[in-house]
Amino acid sequence: MRIATTIFLTDRTIAPVALARELEQRGFAGLYLPEHTHIPVSRDTPYPAGGDLPVEYGRTLDPFVALGQAAAVTERLALGTGITLVAQHDPIDLAKQVATLDHLSGGRFTLGVGFGWNVEEAADHGVEWKTRRARGRDRLALMRALWAEEPTAYEGEFGSVRASIAYPKPVRKARGPVTGPRTLIGGAAGPKLFADIARHADGWLPIGGSGLTEAVPRLRTAWEEAGRDPAQLQVVPYAVVPTPGKLAHFAELGIEEVVAHLPSAGAPEVLRALDAYAAYL
Repeated sequence: MRIATTIFLTDRTIAPVALARELEQRGFAGLYLPEHTHIPVSRDTPYPAGGDLPVEYGRTLDPFVALGQAAAVTERLALGTGITLVAQHDPIDLAKQVATLDHLSGGRFTLGVGFGWNVEEAADHGVEWKTRRARGRDRLALMRALWAEEPTAYEGEFGSVRASIAYPKPVRKARGPVTGPRTLIGGAAGPKLFADIARHADGWLPIGGSGLTEAVPRLRTAWEEAGRDPAQLQVVPYAVVPTPGKLAHFAELGIEEVVAHLPSAGAPEVLRALDAYAAYL
């Protein structure tokens, strides 16, 4: 099983370059980074995990800049977002960022997509909350038009693009309904999410990994009903604190990659966590 990592990198934590070098040298499979552009102080939206919102949410580094640094100092380390808030981006700009990072890293990029939880953050980006899922799907479709091998126009509910010359292209070839880099959708289990995954992604990025015994078979059913190859579905538990029991359970479910949670901290604490996780490599 591949063991990747995720961390809230901030202006106070270990730096992307130092972390990426340590991960590759130690044999970890990848580095996934979250995204928050800002956290409005006047916030009514509760933190999904309960309690006070951790301070790192408002100090998060831009994931594409940080992953670009990580790509430049590694050769094998997979790179990903966990997750990109697609609805909050200009899709033409985001398509260029994603394709560039994927190209420069030799196809090592995974686009983790999410629909968000912070109403106020989304509102500052001009996103009406009830439209965020539809906007996210629309953004993905527009981006894939730009990633197509031939100039392809797209006209959607929330955006459009003319048939265009747009390079570089992502390294991976189209597979089924998916064009572009490996794409995983994050979110809580449910019919709407599973339909989105089956129609628009390579798999699921569930936070924490609980409840997968019941959820994975339901996702597989939705996947097969959409005409997708069962062997191609990827489920990647995210922000997991690994234990032997958890990893054995995931393996029984056919899971081949787990993203382990690292503390949002300086180098000494992060390296101690990597030392502890090394037993699972």
